[in-house]
Amino acid sequence: MANILGIVVVLAVAALLTILVILVARIRKRVAAIKATLVAAQANTSDTALITTTAGGVELVLAEGLEHHLFLGRVLGKVRS
Repeated sequence: MANILGIVVVLAVAALLTILVILVARIRKRVAAIKATLVAAQANTSDTALITTTAGGVELVLAEGLEHHLFLGRVLGKVRS
């Protein structure tokens, strides 16, 4: 009877250790995926300084377009502001 109980305990411990190893492997994979996502996010946000430069350029283009619009409206009388 003691031998059967010992075998059951050994099998239970082996099953629990197998589950633990599987869970640790899954956690490692997910941590690696999260790390890759964070590296990609850092790469995507590394050029945020260019947003200000681009916004300034767009603002200049819009201002120039407005100047042309107003000029044509005054000179030709065809464009209404």
